[in-house]
Amino acid sequence: MSQRNRYTKHVIQWLIAGSRGGLNRGIILNTLREEPMNANQLGESIGVDYRTIRHHLEILEKNGLITSLGPRYGRMYFISPNLEECWKDFVEIWN
Repeated sequence: MSQRNRYTKHVIQWLIAGSRGGLNRGIILNTLREEPMNANQLGESIGVDYRTIRHHLEILEKNGLITSLGPRYGRMYFISPNLEECWKDFVEIWN
């Protein structure tokens, strides 16, 4: 396992299993892996209010688990290449 992948696994562990918002973040990541969405679509899809979604998206993006593209309101969110490489680690931690 590369050093970058080891770091990503630690970040996943901390953000999903080791923090209060981990359940919502895990649901967000699973949803975005199925289909990229903007914050509004994501909130409607998983039943979480817009402000909470924005908070979790900022944390996930800041920590390199997702990426985004586009203007602020319509910005689309995607799983990052780092997370995609470590998806098995995510699934293991999520389960």
